[in-house]
Amino acid sequence: MTPEFRRLFGLDPEVQQSAPGRVYLIGDHTDYAEGFCLPMPLAHLTQVAMARADSFRAASLSNGETLSFNPSGAPKGDWTDYIAGPIAELAKRGIVLPPVAVLVRSDVPQGAGVSSSAALEVAVIRAGLALVGAAMTDVEVARAAQAAENNYCGVQCGILDQMASAVGRPGKALLLDCRTNEGRLVAVPPAFRFAVVHCGVGRRLVDGAYNARRAAVEEAARLLGLRSLRDATASDIASLPDGEVRRRARHVVGENARVLAAVAALEAGDPRRFGALMTESHYSLAGDYDVSTEALDRLVESANAAGAYGARLTGAGFGGCIVTLIPPGEAEGWWAKVKAANPQSWTVQL
Repeated sequence: MTPEFRRLFGLDPEVQQSAPGRVYLIGDHTDYAEGFCLPMPLAHLTQVAMARADSFRAASLSNGETLSFNPSGAPKGDWTDYIAGPIAELAKRGIVLPPVAVLVRSDVPQGAGVSSSAALEVAVIRAGLALVGAAMTDVEVARAAQAAENNYCGVQCGILDQMASAVGRPGKALLLDCRTNEGRLVAVPPAFRFAVVHCGVGRRLVDGAYNARRAAVEEAARLLGLRSLRDATASDIASLPDGEVRRRARHVVGENARVLAAVAALEAGDPRRFGALMTESHYSLAGDYDVSTEALDRLVESANAAGAYGARLTGAGFGGCIVTLIPPGEAEGWWAKVKAANPQSWTVQL
């Protein structure tokens, strides 16, 4: 990135850092019920180069823009908020950066539900720390990145994406406990080959849909007298009188159990069991949680028909990507079959 940095800012970068996007192998819509999830970093990275400068400026090689920003001022409502916010959060923690020039290059697809924003936040924080010689643990980096998105960017997300980007490691999945925000890395055996495929339809969150599902989950916990559905059992859920609340809660309780079973399958080196759990997860998300779409359902069915061990939508749903587990050595032939059945789809990672 040095030539581009020099061309845009007239100086050399002092530090360069990166962070990956992520995919959820299993465990969606469990975070706000203090449950479990299993993300894994993608090979796609967001890279950030940074140097001291006369003023705060940022350039993106993806969109060709160079803009000014001010971490001490109000958010601008553009992509520089995801740079200003992390710098502002560092300052709150006593790590004050001087004016800097920042260059961003990323191959993490935007709007695909693989957390391009969290990757940028984490990379900016890592670059800022390196610039001034400060240090934070990976978990502290994730918490600062989450705070930036909550407090500066105005997105009330949980910590899942930032933890996956900051703590995740290549070739390993992260079993994350959303009650304690602690996780452990689980090695992914060579027999597990995950592909991420976009259905060809961007994520379109129906107005209020996410909030309505979260409210149903919280209502279920209230009716059961529990702190969260993390503590509920299947028999508890069966006692709920409202059909919609019962279905939403059934997904959450079932998904928590599937995550733990999937980790056991990883550790046992059993891709068929893991794949079956993925497909179960998808049909729970589609049937009980109502966050799938015709395009996602068709893509999951095509992935499995083409020989995958299992497949599921990944992320919030309502469009975007699926993640699928395919036999090693069969990626090209498998993808040719899936693409023929879903011409609008494209691979994020194969």
